[in-house]
This record gives sequence, structure tokens and C-alpha cells, in this order.
Amino acid sequence: MKASESNANYPSRLREMTNYTVREVKKVCKEIGPRESGEESERKAQAYVAQSMKDVCDSVETEEFDVHPKAFMSWVVIDSVLMLISVCCLLFKLINPFVAYNWTFYHNLTSALGVVAVACTVISIVLLVAEFLFYKQFIDPIMPKRKTCNVVCTRKAAGETKRRIVIGGHIDSAYEWRYTNLGGAKLLTTMIILGIGSIVLNLALDIMSFFNVPSWLNIVMIALAACTVIPFIMCLFFLNWKLVVPGANDNLTGVFASMAVIRYMQANDIRFENTDVIALSTACEEAGLRGAKAFAKKHADDGIETICIAVDTLRDYDYMGVYNKDMTGTVKLDKQVAAMLKKASENAGLNLDYANVFFGSSDAAAFQQGGFKSAALAAMDPAPARYYHTRRDTPDNMDLKTVEAGINVLLEAAFLYDEKGLCDEY
Repeated sequence: MKASESNANYPSRLREMTNYTVREVKKVCKEIGPRESGEESERKAQAYVAQSMKDVCDSVETEEFDVHPKAFMSWVVIDSVLMLISVCCLLFKLINPFVAYNWTFYHNLTSALGVVAVACTVISIVLLVAEFLFYKQFIDPIMPKRKTCNVVCTRKAAGETKRRIVIGGHIDSAYEWRYTNLGGAKLLTTMIILGIGSIVLNLALDIMSFFNVPSWLNIVMIALAACTVIPFIMCLFFLNWKLVVPGANDNLTGVFASMAVIRYMQANDIRFENTDVIALSTACEEAGLRGAKAFAKKHADDGIETICIAVDTLRDYDYMGVYNKDMTGTVKLDKQVAAMLKKASENAGLNLDYANVFFGSSDAAAFQQGGFKSAALAAMDPAPARYYHTRRDTPDNMDLKTVEAGINVLLEAAFLYDEKGLCDEY
């Protein structure tokens, strides 16, 4: 049975769930506000979710975990500082004001500075790859630790539980990305290209500095190295650490659309025979998928077939898609879950295309890496949109049509999974 066949007045009931989602997003933004990863505002929002769902679920569990909230995005600042040190060392070595003198000390000093320049550049690249590309908890041990929590809302099966479907979004909101706010996708893309390009350029210059080159080439190298100082200084200010964004679309829409699935089932007295339905509100997604990682670590060995659908940013209708690749394209999500979600979109009358998180990541990647078969549903302009991680992500910037379409797909996915389980083709 399709979700659309579960109630004679399905369109009206679907609109009720949409209104619920939008209403809850507005309430959280107004009464709690921005939700900094790992901080009191995030925990307060999670407490609200738990309290609001306790009367419509069979169980609501709050699962605490430790997190180092500023570790993930701090790599940007650390890399910027390391690269400025690297450039200064490289410039001193290339210019070498003592070259005319046969002073062994200064020759040794310039050689040492060359080694320091290479080391700083290499460390910067390691941090970029480990923290951003693969979301490893690389810097965490040196950063302050906090306690936060995920909220797990469960509607149990009527009979024996043979499988579970987890549908969830993240409750936290991000620090503002200054250049996205100032200039949108074009300025953000320019900054990313300049930053990464300057690191690669400096690595080449660092290596070349150990060889004897013509004086004209030395001058070119000095000029190129000096030019990279500006983008590295600008990268220091990439994040506005003093401003946590409202996060209405990213990702309160995902949280409450997930909760709407259980609310729909409870309101219409629907309970699957052998499938548990879990609505999950994760913490600290913006701090490197830490909440999803904690959930997977805790539940991956429960012994029950479990699939996960990460729901992230239901805002831009024309860009809604089923994500089967994640983490800047480095993580392949599960083919069967993605196929099921795509079929669910067809049942919802949408027939969504497959998509790829080619810059950044979603909770689906952490679920998949943690042992769960997973896929993601999202609707955001990948450019990215101007509201992405900026103060523009407010409740009045939501799109009712997109939220409703997202909830429709999620309901169809739950019904389809209960009826057919996982298949290669649907």
C-alpha cells in the first residue's frame, strides 16, 4: 500500500503535516533561536523535540555523547595560520638578504626555513584532506569538549520487529560563512579556489626553493608567493564565529519533516506489522557529522536490519533529489536505499533524479560509514543557495511546496520499505 492510499483525505492530511513542520520551525527559531553545535541552545532545542514528541511515540530517548564542537571548522583557521607562516619562511628564503655574505649561520637558517615552509604546507594539506574531505576527528583531541545529545523517537511495529527505518535531520545550525553572505555562490567559489589553489602553488614553490634556479625565476617565485598572502588572510575570516545562523531550512525542515512521518502515522492510527519507524534528530552535523557518527556507533550492532534516510534542507523544489553519493563524492551511499527512495518519489508523483553531494557532506555519509545502509533526500541549490550558512536562512525564507513534497516522499518511503523491504529494483 502506498502512503497516498492510507487515507481517503491524504492530500489534506499531508498538508496538515506540512503546516505542522513549518509551525515548529518557526517556533524553534523564535523561542530558541540559532543552535550552536554542542552548546546550550542545541541541547535546549533537542529537549523541545523530545518533549513535543513524547505523546505521539512509543519511546523517546535522549542519547548523550561527547563532542569537540569547534574542532571541525577550526581547520580553516589553523590552515590559514600555517600557510601564512609557510609563505613568510619561503619569502625570507627566496629573498635571503644575507646571500652576498658567506655566513654559514644564515645559509643554515634559510635552509631550515625552507623545511619549516614545506612542513607547514604539508600539515595544511593533511588537515584539509582529513577534516574536510573525509570528516575525520583529527583536531578533536586538542579542542574543548562538550556533552550534547541525539533524540530518537520510535513508533514500534505492531508485531515482532524485523526491520527499522530511520528518518532524520540535524537540529544544529552553522556559524555564518562570511563570503557566502557577502557575495553568494560566486564569491564563495572564488574564495575556495583561491585558498586551495594557493596551498597547492605554495607546495610547488616550497619544493622549487631547494633547487638553484635562474634569478628571473627566483623573482617570479617571490611574486607568486607574495600574492598568496592575500587569500590566506581572507581565509582567516571565512567564518563569522560570532554569528550562528537561524538554520530554518538547514536543517529544521529536515528535523520536523522526519517527525511528521511519525505524527502522520499516529494521527491516522497506522502501525506497521514488522517495521519500526524512527524519527531521529541529530546534533552537531555542522561540527563534522558528530551526532550521526555517535548514533551509528551506538546502534550499528543492534542486530536488526536498519536503513537510514538523512533529510537535509527542504527548500529549493527544482533541486530536490535522491543523493546516492556523499562527502564530496568520496562516499557511495547504498544503491538499494537510494533506489527505494527514488521509487518513493515516483509514488509521490515526483520521479526525482539521483544527486551527489559534491561539496561537503550530510549525515547519510556518517550513517553509511558507520554500518547502516543509507541515502539522503535534500532540496537545495548546490551552487550553494544564498541562504546557505548565512543569516538569510530564516523561517520567512521557507517554501511550503518543497516541504510538503519532501514529507510526501518520506511517507512513501516508509510505506514502501515496510511493504517490500530492500530490493535492487522497484
